[in-house]
Amino acid sequence: MTAQLRRYEVEVGEIDRLVEWFPTIAAVRDQYGFTIEAAYADNENSEFVWIVSYPGDVETFEAAVADYNDSPERAAAFDGFNSPVTKMHLSYVAKAL
Repeated sequence: MTAQLRRYEVEVGEIDRLVEWFPTIAAVRDQYGFTIEAAYADNENSEFVWIVSYPGDVETFEAAVADYNDSPERAAAFDGFNSPVTKMHLSYVAKAL
C-alpha cells in the first residue's frame, strides 16, 4: 500500500465549504480504488489535511492517479465547484505507529 499525505492551504473563511464538498470527491476516489484514511479540517490555520492510500507501490499509485485525474467522474465532481484551495503540499508517507 502507498499512502499520500495531502495538505491544502485554503482561502480564509472557506474551509467549511471545502469540507461540505469533500465527500463528493472522496466518493470518486473510492470508485477508482483509493481509500481515504483520514481527513481533518484545521480551522485555526485554514488548512485541510488528508491521507489517501492505494494498493501497491508508488508507480501503481501514480498510474491510478492519472486514470482518476482523466476521469469523467472527477470532472463532474469539480463542475461548478470553485475550489478554495490556494496551495497543495503532497508527499508520500509511511505509517510510524
